[in-house]
Amino acid sequence: MSVSSVIPKFPVVTKSLHSELRQKVQQYFDETGKAATGNLTLFTKAIVLVSLFTVVYLHLILFTPAWYFALGECVLLGALIASIGFNVMHDGSHGSFSKYKWKNKLATYSLNMLGANHFLWNMKHNIIHHSFTNIDGVDDDIEIGILMRMAPGQKRLWAHRFQHFYFWFLYMLLYVFWIFFTDYQKYFLKRIGDIPLKKMEFKDHLSFWLTKVYHGAVFIVIPILCVGWFAWLMGFLLISCVSGFILSIVFQLAHTVEHTGFPVADAESNKLPDEFATHQIKTTANFATQNKLVSWFVGGLNFQIEHHLFPKISHVHYPAISAIVRKVCKEYQLQYIEYPTMRSAIAAHVRFLRTMGKYD
Repeated sequence: MSVSSVIPKFPVVTKSLHSELRQKVQQYFDETGKAATGNLTLFTKAIVLVSLFTVVYLHLILFTPAWYFALGECVLLGALIASIGFNVMHDGSHGSFSKYKWKNKLATYSLNMLGANHFLWNMKHNIIHHSFTNIDGVDDDIEIGILMRMAPGQKRLWAHRFQHFYFWFLYMLLYVFWIFFTDYQKYFLKRIGDIPLKKMEFKDHLSFWLTKVYHGAVFIVIPILCVGWFAWLMGFLLISCVSGFILSIVFQLAHTVEHTGFPVADAESNKLPDEFATHQIKTTANFATQNKLVSWFVGGLNFQIEHHLFPKISHVHYPAISAIVRKVCKEYQLQYIEYPTMRSAIAAHVRFLRTMGKYD
C-alpha cells in the first residue's frame, strides 16, 4: 500500500477559514504586542515542575519514607510526569515554548527524561495526529487495538459493549505500554500504522537507545538497588498507572466525546469533506476552560480547539484567542464543541464509548 493511498487530502477552497482565523489571531498579537510563544509564567512553571519531579524522585529512593508517605509521593510523581508532558514537552515539541530554538529543543527533550522518544512522538503527534485528526486508519491516537472501538469505522467486537466500564483500567496502562512496547514497535517496524517513519539519522538512533538505557537505569535499576525489588515494583506500577490515566483521559477528552466527528475521505478523490480549520473544529472539543487549576495542570490542553488550529502558539495565550475562535465559528455556523467541566467531559466520553460499543 502506497503512502499516497493512505494519507487523505484536504480540499482547496477559495475562502479559507484557516486563513481568516490566522489573520484575526495575528491581529490580536499585533495589537497587544505579545509574542506568540511562552512567557515568564510558563518558564517558571517548567522550572517548578521539573525541580519538584527531581526532589520527589530523590526523596523516594534516597530517604525511603514510610510506605504511606511513599504512596502519596508516587501518586505525585505520576501526576508530575503527566504535567511535565503537558506543559513543557508539548509546547517545546511544537516550537511554541520559546522564541529560541535551543529552549524549545531543551523542553522537547523533557520527554526523553521521562523515558519516551521525541523523534517518534513528533511523527505520531505533530505530523500525523495534528494533520489528520480523528481519521480512522491514519490518526494513531484512536488506534488502541482490539480491546477498544474508538471510531465508527472500526470493527465492533463483543467485548466493546463493556468498554465504557473497563477503559479506566486500560488507560492506566498507557505510560508503561508506551515506554516498553509502542516506542520499540514503531522503531523496529519503521512505521506508525501504515505511514512510514521519516528517515532516522545516526543521532536519532543514538538518542533512542540512550533514552531507553537511561530510563532503565533511573526508573528501574537504581530504585531497586536503593529500596528493594518489591517496594520498587509497587511504586513503579503506581507511578505508571497515575501518569498513564491522566495522559490518556486528557487526550481522549479532546477528540473522542459526543459531537466530535470522524470524517471519511471520498473513495475516488481521497479528499476529505472539509478544509483544514473546519476539519479541526469538527473533530475537537474543549473542556473545563473556566477552571484555572485544570488549565494550569494540563498546560492549556483543555483549550484543544485553539491548540489544533494554532499549535505553534503557546498554550498561555489560548484563553485570550478562544474568544476570537468562538466568534468566527458563530459566523461560519460551526459548532464550537465545549464541555463546561471535567466531569461533564468525562461523562461525554463514557457515553461516546458506550455508543461505539453498542450493537445495532
